[in-house]
Amino acid sequence: MSLKNNELIEKNQYELTFDVDKATFDAAVDRAYKKAVKKINIPGFRRGKAPKAVVEKMYGKGVFYEDAINDILPAAYSEAAKESGLTIVSQPEFDVETIDENGVVFKAKVFVKPEVQIKDYTGIKVDRTIVPVTDADVDAEIAKVQSRNSRMVDVTDRAAQNDDIVNIDFEGFVDGVAFDGGKAEGHDMKLGSGQFIPGFEEQIVGHNIGDAFDVNVTFPTEYHAENLAGKEAVFKVKLNGIKFNELPALDDEFVRDVSEFNTLDEYKADILAKLTEKNQKTADNEVEDALLNALIEKLEADIPEAMFETETENYVRDYDNRLRMQGLDLSTYFQYTGMNLDTLREQMRPQAEKQVKTRLALEKIAELEKFAVAAEETEEEYKRIAEAYNMEIDRVKEMVEVEALNADILVKKASDFVKEKAVVTDVAPKAE
Repeated sequence: MSLKNNELIEKNQYELTFDVDKATFDAAVDRAYKKAVKKINIPGFRRGKAPKAVVEKMYGKGVFYEDAINDILPAAYSEAAKESGLTIVSQPEFDVETIDENGVVFKAKVFVKPEVQIKDYTGIKVDRTIVPVTDADVDAEIAKVQSRNSRMVDVTDRAAQNDDIVNIDFEGFVDGVAFDGGKAEGHDMKLGSGQFIPGFEEQIVGHNIGDAFDVNVTFPTEYHAENLAGKEAVFKVKLNGIKFNELPALDDEFVRDVSEFNTLDEYKADILAKLTEKNQKTADNEVEDALLNALIEKLEADIPEAMFETETENYVRDYDNRLRMQGLDLSTYFQYTGMNLDTLREQMRPQAEKQVKTRLALEKIAELEKFAVAAEETEEEYKRIAEAYNMEIDRVKEMVEVEALNADILVKKASDFVKEKAVVTDVAPKAE
């Protein structure tokens, strides 16, 4: 197996010509024959016992060529691609040029990584907006914890009010006639939730358990049931029960129950610190995104469409894997959402394009700045991956080639360099 020629046929596209010697091809043909002959019936021979020459005479000399080519092509192409020294960024388009007494000659059209230019990538100016944490933000977080630790309490000594959960029987009438879907018994609803037709829940407020009363409403003109849209209706309602969520008292005892702190002040201080850190990370992420967008604007490259298509497929595969971790798959997801593979690709495409352009920009910056990866940095990254995925480090090394790992490290160095050299100005949030 050897590379005979690599020729630039158009911008960023090469044609590789490589061959496989006759002995290697004949051996692949023999393997294909031995695999297929078990299913071949030839008159005068027991099933699976017909000689290769007899099968070829009956079905043609090339009867096993396709299987033989599929057998030898991956390794032959891989060797030729490596020998070419090209940075190939697409799946190859193969063609068999000749099959003769010398073996097989293949051609493969591939796209390669484009030439990239980028300037003025240091000193990029960007604003950072860190949203301050207010007392209201802290109170809102505590309220969530209170809600999670609340308990449902029956009400027997007062009328229904907003935020209560009431249990009702009801039946709806239009022009004195009951309509389909307008009747239920033992239905729970939270008053003020907007679950029912506008005006319905408000008319339950103030009633007591056991009350039977009418609720008068008008269906919205855009109501999904056309026969009811815009119609006035009367609901006969009976109030069966009232409950409400009783929140725990906001005191030191509550704090000890829900956290490792002893006092409410300590708990509030911790929430304040965590929210502040969260807002800081959000602001830093927005700065990083703005810097990457700026790099993309400065990037000059004629990027092959194949790079965008390949990255889009990577995003689709990654999404499928994440769905499978949740017990789903793409087929089920499409049934739920009404999407298909093409619409998912279309949805993933913008982010895939951004990823391709960002990486090209950062790789070029790493090259221009002459960044290098030390052996200890490579080993540290293998260790980090092993710990993140709870795997043996030797297993990680089997799965992740050192060249690919070092390329990622260089991209990370370039990204850190751009952030370090950026001119970041902290600004106050814009008024709502």
